[in-house]
Amino acid sequence: MDRKHKLIGFYNYTVILTYVGVLLGFAGVLFAMNSRVMEAVVCLMLAGFCDMFDGTVASTRPRTEPEKNFGIQIDSLSDLICFGVLPAAITCAWGRRSIPVLAVSGLYLLCGLIRLAYFNVDEIERQKHSEEPREIYLGLPVTLSALFLPLVYGVSLLLCWFPAVSLSIALGIMAVMFLLPIRFRKPGLMGKLCAVIIGVGEVVLVAVAFLK
Repeated sequence: MDRKHKLIGFYNYTVILTYVGVLLGFAGVLFAMNSRVMEAVVCLMLAGFCDMFDGTVASTRPRTEPEKNFGIQIDSLSDLICFGVLPAAITCAWGRRSIPVLAVSGLYLLCGLIRLAYFNVDEIERQKHSEEPREIYLGLPVTLSALFLPLVYGVSLLLCWFPAVSLSIALGIMAVMFLLPIRFRKPGLMGKLCAVIIGVGEVVLVAVAFLK
């Protein structure tokens, strides 16, 4: 493949949402580092929205094999930042560097990394034998942290629980489920619309809990 006189990478509209998601994840980490947890949680939810529809956008344009493989790689790298590092950073922001919280956050990040690396290998192998869209995932998709974690955060604030404890438990459960070979069906359009509605409800929940 001759790519002389061009920048490394692929540049078209199919990757824009993924790149926006990465920047949202980075912004969320910066917010968490400065103890602005609510803003970090909002970034997590927005990154989840971008991830939900980046595949749909990508499917609107015919792509070469290198472009497809590039898409697989950058999607997982983005997921590691947005749904691996960012949730761990949010939890650590509440835990104030306590050893148990750091340990659970580290375990969560490691399990997320393994899950995403395995997905990359499995998806590349699958595409060698089928051109059909993927319908089943093995292991909990890391992107579900964008729905699960804000819910735990909002409920913890609303009920005056200890957010660091609640978030650490949530991370521990998700870390285990990342690696369990449980089959999850890929959501269709209705599933994505339901996720958006749930996300809007969580924004309201987090805002009410924060202002309480």
